[in-house]
Amino acid sequence: MMYYFDDYIVSDLSIVPVELTSFTAMDNNGEIELKWTTATELNNQMFEIQRRNEDNQFATIGYVEGNGTSAEPHNYTYIDNANISGTLYYRLKQVDFGGMYTYSDEVKIEASGVLTFELEQNYPNPFNPSTLIAYSIPQEGFVSLNIYNLLGEKVATLVNSIQEAGRYEVSFDASSLASGIYVYSLKSGSSLTSRKMLLMK
Repeated sequence: MMYYFDDYIVSDLSIVPVELTSFTAMDNNGEIELKWTTATELNNQMFEIQRRNEDNQFATIGYVEGNGTSAEPHNYTYIDNANISGTLYYRLKQVDFGGMYTYSDEVKIEASGVLTFELEQNYPNPFNPSTLIAYSIPQEGFVSLNIYNLLGEKVATLVNSIQEAGRYEVSFDASSLASGIYVYSLKSGSSLTSRKMLLMK
C-alpha cells in the first residue's frame, strides 16, 4: 500500500525521512542547475538525481550526499551539464541508510541546450564490464571516438563517422580487456580532448 505525504510517496506508514521545502531547476546557458532545500532530515544517506529519458523512464544521472539526521535547514545543488534541449523532467530519489527510499515531485524545465565541444566523464566509473560515454559537438563534422591503453595502443573504435551537431551517448563493452586505466579520446574537426576511465574486474 502506498501512502502520500506532501511531496513524497512512501511505501510504509512511518515518519517522512526528509521534509523537502523547495525543488527548482534553472537553465544556465545549457547547464541545468537543480536546487533543493530540506527543513529536517532523518537518517538521510543521499539523494539520487534522476532525469526522464527518451523512453519516458527516469534514470539516475548523479548523487549528492545527505546530512544524516538534522533539524536544521540544508541547501543542495546539482549541475546537469548534459546540454540537452527541449522539455526536461527531473526528480529526487531520497535514500536512507537502511535502503528505504522516497521520490520527490517532478520539476519541469524548457532547456536551451547550448552545445559546445565536450567529452563527459564516463558513467559508471570505475566500471565492469560496460560503461556509457557521452559527448557533444556544436556543428556537423567527422567524429572519431577511440579507446587507448596506457601504452598508447588503440584497443577500440566507438565512433568513426560524420555526425550532426548534438549530444550523443555510446556504450563501451570492455569484456575482452584486462583491468586497468584506459584513455578515451574524442576528435571532431580541429578539436581534440581525452579523459581517463578505470576498468575493474
